[in-house]
Amino acid sequence: MFKRQGGGRRAVVLAAADPASPYGAALPWPQHPGELGHKPGRKAGSLVVLVDGHLVLYVERGGKTLLSFADDDRLQPAVDALALSVRDGALGKLTVERADGTSIVESPLAAALEAAGFHPTPRGLRLRA
Repeated sequence: MFKRQGGGRRAVVLAAADPASPYGAALPWPQHPGELGHKPGRKAGSLVVLVDGHLVLYVERGGKTLLSFADDDRLQPAVDALALSVRDGALGKLTVERADGTSIVESPLAAALEAAGFHPTPRGLRLRA
């Protein structure tokens, strides 16, 4: 699914194992700036969100955990594309509990998720179709 953003940004949400996703196949996964207990991979049920071809978000299977690989002007288009995938029914509901190794409520990603329509719950930030 593609979504054109302001400034001509193009965001796409793909299964991490999709042949159209180059990461983990043709390209190595980028290094995450923080120390994390888990790493991205071409795993069933995981998603990647690319903006203009750059990996911005990795969504672990089940959607409870996000890894971010950008904190610039690509972050909001990536989160918006993820939210659009949920609203279009491609993902059902999505509840994000952790981002980049920390609770989502303590993460800088929380503001971007809330701007895209995610709502606070006791478990994290949720968006339903």
